[in-house]
Amino acid sequence: MHFHRKSKFLASACAAFAIAATTVGCAPAQTMSTPVASTQAPASSVGIEGPALWRVADEDTTIYVFGTVHALPDDVNWYSGTVKNALDSSDTLVTEIDMTPAAKAETAALFQRTATLPAGTTLRSLLTEEQRTDYEALLTEFGMPVNALDTVEPWGAALALSQIAFARAGIDGENGTEKVLEEKIGDRLGRDALETAAFQLEIFDGLPQDAQIDYLMETVTEIDTVVPMLNQIIAEWAEGDVDDLGALLNEALEADPVLADRMLYSRNKTWAGWIDERLDSPGTIFMAVGAGHLAGNRSVQDYLAERGISMTRVQ
Repeated sequence: MHFHRKSKFLASACAAFAIAATTVGCAPAQTMSTPVASTQAPASSVGIEGPALWRVADEDTTIYVFGTVHALPDDVNWYSGTVKNALDSSDTLVTEIDMTPAAKAETAALFQRTATLPAGTTLRSLLTEEQRTDYEALLTEFGMPVNALDTVEPWGAALALSQIAFARAGIDGENGTEKVLEEKIGDRLGRDALETAAFQLEIFDGLPQDAQIDYLMETVTEIDTVVPMLNQIIAEWAEGDVDDLGALLNEALEADPVLADRMLYSRNKTWAGWIDERLDSPGTIFMAVGAGHLAGNRSVQDYLAERGISMTRVQ
């Protein structure tokens, strides 16, 4: 259905932002947090508004898990109160991929290598006449030459066009949650990453060519709707409305269970394993991952529950 096509694009665009925002664009001594009861609570019972923050703890380890949005307008104020205090009490910041300035430069170069088509092949040569007409019309609307992305694989072009649309609407990776966290901590915390940039790029690069073209053409045909939909996600995230965010993602992901597993479910399961293992080492961790991984079915929390571990909503 038409709605599902839009939703599938939105889900994949949002999941891409950790890498997309990068490409274009543990000490044992600390103040230990008191272990808390292992229950997950809705925002209404927590009584605090703001982006969702969870905590999982045992006798000598605390892991804060914060749901992020990888690109934001410049007028969204979220860094205060419980989130700031949690970060200040931590010894290590953990993100999906390494978001330090040096790593961002390496990732941009990796993107160029990974997303480049073989010599002699152009992106537009992979499209039907109808697809090419729609694609060229969008590039023209964006003020770009129609051959601007000819050397780029379809998935890379989809990400590039998404970023342009978001930037035109004032939604920028430079305002993204991880970028702000990096600026706030400077050199005072250790850093770790759950995945490599190469792994996240392979999520897209490993798609069959026809699936990549489908993704590109969904981007082209739904480009006028994606910004309002992302604004809706940002609003729900800012209010801490995990239930509505999860409902939106669940409906989106029903359209393509293979993509859902690739983008979210398998990664959520792996990250739950990371948390379980990290609880064996003392320390306080601030873990920042895309909010979509902490909402809806088969979330990180769900996979932790299978291991007998649950998280407390603290904001």
